[in-house]
Amino acid sequence: MGKVMLEVKDLKTKYITRHGEDVYAVDGVSLKIEEGKSLGIAGESGCGKSTLALSLMGYYFAPLHYQSGSIIVDGINITKMNPDDVRKKILGNEIAYIPQAAMNALNPTQKIIKFIEDVIHAHNPKATKKDIYDLAKERFEILGLPESVLQKHAVELSGGMKQRTVIAISTILSPKVLIADEPSSALDVTSQKMVIKMMRNLMEKGFIKSMIFITHELPLLYNVTDDIVVMYAGQLIEKGKSKEMVFDPIHPYSKGLMGSIIVPEEGVKNIKLTAIPGTPPNLKHPPEGCRFAERCKYRTKECNVEKILETNIENGRMFRCRFTESELRKVYSNE
Repeated sequence: MGKVMLEVKDLKTKYITRHGEDVYAVDGVSLKIEEGKSLGIAGESGCGKSTLALSLMGYYFAPLHYQSGSIIVDGINITKMNPDDVRKKILGNEIAYIPQAAMNALNPTQKIIKFIEDVIHAHNPKATKKDIYDLAKERFEILGLPESVLQKHAVELSGGMKQRTVIAISTILSPKVLIADEPSSALDVTSQKMVIKMMRNLMEKGFIKSMIFITHELPLLYNVTDDIVVMYAGQLIEKGKSKEMVFDPIHPYSKGLMGSIIVPEEGVKNIKLTAIPGTPPNLKHPPEGCRFAERCKYRTKECNVEKILETNIENGRMFRCRFTESELRKVYSNE
């Protein structure tokens, strides 16, 4: 077992509406990631993926609020730290974040090198412009970005170039954990491939120690991550090795998620596409029992009222369902 870079224990974060209602978008999430490993987080829109990413960074700005639980980054519990200390000591150095729509994160009036200078000076005010330029040049070239990009404005770059530039800037301080929130969305297939290759290079060259990759496309994670967790309505409902999760999901939601996506991989590309009926529950008033029950064709009366706990099986695999693994597999085999 490798060194744990990030460990999250029973994390609960919520949005408070203007009417004072609590919406738990992250409700009791626990996970960990070791050095040299990558973890994928999958789920449909609204399941809590991006809120989890913001929460792990300590980005608690109204209406998002921290409720309880711990976030331990390389042995440091950042939930016990002052927000200013988190910003100065943790963000960028220990943990970095690539947000959704990262292509829009660059100031169109600044050259890329100025953006990098601002990032580095926020953590090391004594760094010289020459040192910063040399570091940026070396890092960009290693990651397949020409030195000329440093002297350009964002509007001069293509979508794929902007995305890769944001990734390079986000990792310029070599963070222990990188959280990438849908970094390949809105890109064509060729650009997606380049971004994924770039992120693999970051891991292989040791610029980042571990990575969390968030997307709604579960099959994409098969080519990027070691393990995958599936989120639904603020909770983790299944976790396992990437190959297991793509080719052999256990939970009905994970199975439905795979069945609703066109996949070119051998063994699943010929599976008939299916849709998951219904919509996710209203988290202002979450169900007492299984949160997926109303959309699950295998549900029973007990599913709506029983509290559903995590079921842990071999090799760290987990799923959240009142049925056992053997019961679910028997149902699937009879279909």
